[in-house]
Amino acid sequence: MINPITKTDYPDPDVIRVGDTFYMGSTTMYFFPGGEILRSHDLVHWEIAAHIFDAIDDTPAEHLTGAENAYGKGMWAASLRYHDGRFYVLFVSHGQQDTHLYIADAVEGPWEHRRIKGYFHDASLLFDDDGRVFLTSGNMQIHLTELREDLSGPKPGGIDTVIVKDNPEDVFLGYEGSHFYKIDGRYYVTLIHWPKSTSRRTEAVFVSDRVEGPYVGCDVCFDDMGYHGQGVAQGGIVDTPDGRWYSVMFRDSGAIGRVPVLVPVHFTDSFEGKCHGGLTGEVIPGALSKTPFPVYGDDGIIPNDFETPDLRPGYQYAPLFTSDDFTSASLKPQWQWNHIPDNALWRVLPEGGLSVTTGTISKNPTEARNTLTQRTAYPKCAAEVTVDASGLKDGDIAGLIALQGKYGMIGIAMENGTYSIVRLVRERATEGFGIGSNDHNPGVITDRIPFEEAVPADGGKALIRLRIDADFTDMKDEVAFSYGEGDGFTKLGGTHRLEFRLDHFTGARFGLCVFATKEAGGTAVFRDFRYVF
Repeated sequence: MINPITKTDYPDPDVIRVGDTFYMGSTTMYFFPGGEILRSHDLVHWEIAAHIFDAIDDTPAEHLTGAENAYGKGMWAASLRYHDGRFYVLFVSHGQQDTHLYIADAVEGPWEHRRIKGYFHDASLLFDDDGRVFLTSGNMQIHLTELREDLSGPKPGGIDTVIVKDNPEDVFLGYEGSHFYKIDGRYYVTLIHWPKSTSRRTEAVFVSDRVEGPYVGCDVCFDDMGYHGQGVAQGGIVDTPDGRWYSVMFRDSGAIGRVPVLVPVHFTDSFEGKCHGGLTGEVIPGALSKTPFPVYGDDGIIPNDFETPDLRPGYQYAPLFTSDDFTSASLKPQWQWNHIPDNALWRVLPEGGLSVTTGTISKNPTEARNTLTQRTAYPKCAAEVTVDASGLKDGDIAGLIALQGKYGMIGIAMENGTYSIVRLVRERATEGFGIGSNDHNPGVITDRIPFEEAVPADGGKALIRLRIDADFTDMKDEVAFSYGEGDGFTKLGGTHRLEFRLDHFTGARFGLCVFATKEAGGTAVFRDFRYVF
């Protein structure tokens, strides 16, 4: 079984090939360093190649300061391109309504940051053969915008038109997530929408002989792979050196997030019989009748097994998930901070261990600065860490969190000079389906076990090993909490159900978290983190 390929949350994928290497960019939102780019030589196995920025707009929300946060916002839907020896990454910052452009000679960087005047939702960049540059963008109505030669904004007098429209009465979600290509002299734009007729995300493709249109197209992939009606859609297409084509799109997969799926694509020489639901767009009689048109999978259905390329046989991929003893001065690339970190409040200790000091008062763990995260893995995974709570202050809680809007945490709490092991959760999801979080309520401590050792006067250490087991099988989406010493673990409370919603808009992550409810300045040390499959 090939799919899903990364087994974890990499939404809105865009894929290119440079020589024998495929690169994938995706949405990283409020996690930093951000703009993660993956690398592959076979489209199935992937490793982290680079992060392109440490901050986007450097706002209070991105720093998680005061009552502000960037949950559900930040970097959205990157367009990844390679042109004339340079890499380009273009995306919008949803919170600030900005369009950003990063350029580098090598994917490892350094990356030059520019801004494009205007806000271009789910934009895709196209360098045309004649030197002109275009963007497609928008929701419900897909706009074509010609850019200045220096990419700084729309070109005065250049093309600015709507090329594709959806019917708002027929869809839950109108066309968006565009990816724009020129293939053999013709222009193709791939789109996602959510028709009421199928009640699932669906991929569509439109084509034209001219950049300004008219465009004609239809739905090309409407499959959920037998997974709870969670349609596969939104992503790019890429070719291999021998002329084969593939698409990488994502599938909604519950609390694990939006997981990339690989789909074989071939081009047919006619629309006939390949447009499910009929053609959409302005159709000129006789025009495009013999235009090559992409067929996804088996006429819109994704096969279980199919041939995949291997452009570098024997290549050994670095894992997307990692254990860590925290003995290196720099963090491994699998780690990302939840919001921009305060670098004055964390350090890797010479003897090993990640030391994190609280700098603010937080009502719950989602308000905590310097939570260090890794993605969770499908279908099951677990994380373990040893927490040294000797430096906590009264009211502090430090431990391991399953981070999502409806979070669950197991930690060690300091109260009135004594310790206890606690299970802390948000029991109910946020109301409504709006983007972003305003959760400033305390978490609910559902279970508590006394930790029978107070901090000794001689500076002894209060150590506890904590574990979270996650089960995303068939959208079960449950986590269980346990604590222990040595090889034994004892469960604390029942399972807790996670939930993917638009408040955070990301898949669940494991996080190393400490937060203060009364007084800043307490410190937790995390050691011997183990990622378990």
